[in-house]
Amino acid sequence: MADGAAARSPRRFWQVAALAIVAAAVIGFVSQLPAWRLIELRSFDYLSTTMPPAVPEDTPVIVAIDEPSFSELQRQWPWPRSLHAELIAALRKAGAKAIGLDIIFAEPSADPAADAALAAALGPDVVLAGDETLIETPQADQIVRVEPLPEFIARGARSGIASIVLDADATLRRLPRYSDGFAPTLLQTAGRAADIPVGSYLQTFGPGRTLPTVSYYQALDPEEFLPPDTFKDRVVIVGLSMQSAPLAETGGADAYATSWTLRSSRLVSGAEIQATIYNNLLGGLTIAPASPAVSIATIVFAALLASLAVLRSTSWRTVLLAAIAVIVFIAGSFVLLRFGRVFAPALAPSVAFALVAAAQGARDYAAERRARREITRAFSQYLSPVLVERLADDPSQLRLGGEKRTLSILFCDVRGFTTISEQMKSEPEKLTALINRLLGPLSQVVLDAGGTIDKYIGDCIMAFWNAPLDDPNHAEHAVQAALDMIGALDQLNAELAMEAEAEGRKPVRLAVGVGVNTGECVVGNMGSEFRFDYSALGDAVNLAARLEGQTKVYHTPLIIGEETARRVAAKFPIAELDRVRVKGKNDFEIISTVLPGTAASTIAEHRALIDDMQAGKLAPNDTRFDALALKLPAMADYYDDARERLRASRQ
Repeated sequence: MADGAAARSPRRFWQVAALAIVAAAVIGFVSQLPAWRLIELRSFDYLSTTMPPAVPEDTPVIVAIDEPSFSELQRQWPWPRSLHAELIAALRKAGAKAIGLDIIFAEPSADPAADAALAAALGPDVVLAGDETLIETPQADQIVRVEPLPEFIARGARSGIASIVLDADATLRRLPRYSDGFAPTLLQTAGRAADIPVGSYLQTFGPGRTLPTVSYYQALDPEEFLPPDTFKDRVVIVGLSMQSAPLAETGGADAYATSWTLRSSRLVSGAEIQATIYNNLLGGLTIAPASPAVSIATIVFAALLASLAVLRSTSWRTVLLAAIAVIVFIAGSFVLLRFGRVFAPALAPSVAFALVAAAQGARDYAAERRARREITRAFSQYLSPVLVERLADDPSQLRLGGEKRTLSILFCDVRGFTTISEQMKSEPEKLTALINRLLGPLSQVVLDAGGTIDKYIGDCIMAFWNAPLDDPNHAEHAVQAALDMIGALDQLNAELAMEAEAEGRKPVRLAVGVGVNTGECVVGNMGSEFRFDYSALGDAVNLAARLEGQTKVYHTPLIIGEETARRVAAKFPIAELDRVRVKGKNDFEIISTVLPGTAASTIAEHRALIDDMQAGKLAPNDTRFDALALKLPAMADYYDDARERLRASRQ
């Protein structure tokens, strides 16, 4: 199929190229849809939480307003602001260099003295939380910003917006856009520069309470409840953070879903989120999203890579390649995120590769099924089901365009069929039934021997071996089929004799002549554009037909050509019959027959007789004629005819 494949190669190239372009365009468009973006964000969650970086050593310490603190302090929320003043004083005494209160103090409390106590405790090392809310109405969008009380800011405390922005699935992944955000302001308060990469993703370090956390009541008296230097030169963030982190399904106050919620199913407190933002800014751990141009480029690259993978063909290896490609894309995305701090989603290129591979695989599968049906339909009448199945499984073994092959060709014709036809001309139905009963078993013999039935020519069968499937022992199989045909005819004659006896009529006795020859032929689909057959042409075919005709002359049911005899001599007893001149050739062709079960000594005697006859040394009254006729009854007529021809040549 090399020529056919070469002819189809340009067409396949353009088909695959068009498929890659369409796939890239479709995935490029679909990847901009919100639902697709959410899937990509889920993939970010998995990748960013796989082998995450270690928590920085100088991470903020979280002072949690949690269940143990409520239990120890025996107070209801909101706690008096004077208690927060005590906490600030205790933290300063313990060596904290910056303190962030993730608590909104936007209005005076019911206790002015407590407000005054907190204001007195505030200073430049304290950051208070603010809030910014977007209110959307049909008339307009309004931004409401809530700041701490002015008297708190007047004492030197700084305000930082603690608001965060959630994605469409209510998950926090991105760095807040505020330049005066809570964490950046706390970073500046601690004496560090704060460069805010707007739009970047956050690197989380683990589920809730992954960062160092102590209870509020412990921080009020660290000398009693905490190890020494717990707060020394550390940044402290104070906020609500329950020990039993709320589930994502139920929600909780000041608790949000992060990338780790996908694994833990629990929310993370706002205080820990602010600490995570702080760590990202401090360590440069934010993750930049890949630009649209890079995303489109990865899609185009994946589609191009897939087109190269399926350019020649598709098979189970295509599935393996697609799986490997997806793994490589995911691994590349992970490596780029982990070490390059850039998130290039693997979803779009993976789907683009799989789409091209699957689409082309589906096209090839449909074409294969179509070719399989065509092969089955074309060859089911010529080949055995097993060979048809082999061809259908591997059409590459078939060259329908025509090729040169060495074939073994068989012609089988019914002897005296004209006479039989004349006898049964008044009963055409019986004649048709008889020829079908004859050709049925003879055809089955060919198919069982792995042969290809070329055609039926009236009562004649033409078959050949070694095409369309390779058959290294084609000559042996052809000769064995010829012998089996003769045997099948004996069985049919026995059946016909029994039927004739039962009906009280004279039986019809059938006989065949079989010619087998081996030689180079042209084999392939031959005919017109309207009708064609898989057939063979060549001198070897013509000689096989002539050998079949010579079976009447030499009084033997089977004659094989010289090349066939050479190929099967090791398996069958071969008896030479004559040397004849082939039409169109100067050389003589040795023709032979096959005598199964004959002793080698008898074959040697026959050979000596033929050699003497060819050398002109044989007399008509040579006793070897009668001796061999007794040993080889099937050859008796041949020996009688040879003796008569010898006697006639001497008159």
